[in-house]
Amino acid sequence: MTEAPEEKEESLFEAPPMAEQERMVEAILFATAEPITVRELEARMPHGCDPAEALVYLRKRYEGRGVQVMKIGDAWAIRTAADLGFLMQKETVETRKLSRAAIETLAIIAYHQPVTRAEIEEIRGVSVSRGTVDQLLELEWIRFGRRKMTPGRPVTFVVTQTFLDHFGLENARDLPGLKELRAAGLLENRPPPGTMPGPETEEEAEDTEGQSELFED
Repeated sequence: MTEAPEEKEESLFEAPPMAEQERMVEAILFATAEPITVRELEARMPHGCDPAEALVYLRKRYEGRGVQVMKIGDAWAIRTAADLGFLMQKETVETRKLSRAAIETLAIIAYHQPVTRAEIEEIRGVSVSRGTVDQLLELEWIRFGRRKMTPGRPVTFVVTQTFLDHFGLENARDLPGLKELRAAGLLENRPPPGTMPGPETEEEAEDTEGQSELFED
């Protein structure tokens, strides 16, 4: 007696065919500049749709094309194929070069996240200036993470989805190498500086910009 109304209600919200759901996901990804999660796709699509399954078909359909459906963190986006990135260079409005200190700090955060300022300084062997952290925060490549359950409850840092999107990464396990940073205009092509004995300061790190061994291939 109670099952009939439920069956009738379900029929009123019959999901569109998967081919149509795939077209919907494609349209949303094309119109959205920022990566979008499956949950956000589901909220925009008709009741009963399965955007996760539609993404599987859509990603396969774009394999080998000039643009690809990419997973970025826990979100999805349509991006230019990695091997065709050189065609977009003329669209670059501004290039920003990171100092050696910023590159090393970014690398440590990506490799060891979540990580505190004290832990970064311990790994680098020098103090981290506030300007270095502020630069990475301004680029939105890092953000504040959860506080550690240690004395003083220090704040931690983690890389952002913007960082992953910029370098076309699905996650932070595959950190960009020196060549990728140079290609992105974030690193100058300088010969490695001579190594000097003794402790290094943040200012000395800034002077030897862009030569972090953490990014060597």
